[in-house]
Amino acid sequence: MPTVRNWAGNLSFAPKTICWPRSVNELRELVTGHDRVKAIGTGHSFSSITATDGASVSLAGLPPVFQVYGDSVVVSAAMTLGELAVRLQRVGLALHTMPSLPHVSVAGAIATGTHGSGTGCLSTAVRMLTLVDGRGNLREVSDVDGWTVSLGLLGVVTTVELAVVETFDVEQTVWDGLTWPRLLNGLAEIFASAYSVSVFTDWRNHLSLWTKRRTGDWPIELGLHPALERRHPVAGLSTYGCTEQLGIRGPWHQRLPHFRLNATPSVGDELQTEYFVPMTRAVEALDRLRALSDTITPVLAISELRTVTADSLWLSPAYRRDCLAIHFTWHNLPDRVQAAMAVVEQTLADLDPRPHPAKLSLRPPDHHPNWSRFADLVRKTDPGGKFGGPA
Repeated sequence: MPTVRNWAGNLSFAPKTICWPRSVNELRELVTGHDRVKAIGTGHSFSSITATDGASVSLAGLPPVFQVYGDSVVVSAAMTLGELAVRLQRVGLALHTMPSLPHVSVAGAIATGTHGSGTGCLSTAVRMLTLVDGRGNLREVSDVDGWTVSLGLLGVVTTVELAVVETFDVEQTVWDGLTWPRLLNGLAEIFASAYSVSVFTDWRNHLSLWTKRRTGDWPIELGLHPALERRHPVAGLSTYGCTEQLGIRGPWHQRLPHFRLNATPSVGDELQTEYFVPMTRAVEALDRLRALSDTITPVLAISELRTVTADSLWLSPAYRRDCLAIHFTWHNLPDRVQAAMAVVEQTLADLDPRPHPAKLSLRPPDHHPNWSRFADLVRKTDPGGKFGGPA
């Protein structure tokens, strides 16, 4: 049997076969011809969301699709966000948000609620999905709230219609001088200071503010000092793979991600978790996590704080509440990281922390308030459980 490994190397599984259909009709035949099927994308998930003991299906061989319809585009599900961004920029268009890594596929990003900061997750841009369901039928879905953040359990998505905006330029600046009292007392002000805002921390004394301001927006003065040299989110690492900083103006797709498309993203040898807590209790969450620094910091590369606005997508971590997304990039020490995760999740438990479904978590998905509702949709769409994980 072949072996599939994810990008980080923390996950491997042995599907019965790996398939590369060349047409949608071939894909439909593959789905009907196998008991268990999972689409695989770029392998940037840290969880077992793509694992199967049946057929792993890559859509990289399908004919590429990129069609502009005014304020929306229809694109191949397998296209990476980086490639999509370049295509959009050429025609004067943009996505409303980009995650830290432009390397992930469109389908993978929307199926997991992947996000940037200061806006809704990328999945909120979805207007229509075309997919092959558990019966091998090709379906178009425009009532997308239950279908977008689907964890791959509703079918194999082939194309996606996304809302787009006019292209815009961004200036990215890293700021020094942020302290914990300043952050906790001015959390809302700080995260409203630019189009996209991130705070990096080690939960002890290191705090770094990254702002991505749309060119033309009025600058908001926070009393901090702009860095005079380029920075990597993890102190001491090379900035070669980072997008341009120092307030230098550039197109949205070359500033909103932290990392360039043609470079190794993030740390590389790492594990990741992320929890979404309600903004109304964000300061409380941060205070609790600071008290855990002796547990967290020894196994941590860096943490990132971002904000995500509320949406109506059933399985979105930001469903019906504005959130602070608290991300952990861990060193690749699985046992020690799992122990730290257990302490973090227990500490945040009464805040209803919703995990990012593509990252590691000890919380089962049925903790999400819409899980039963979504499970009913899965049973109707895929009664045989074809798109579930390994039996």
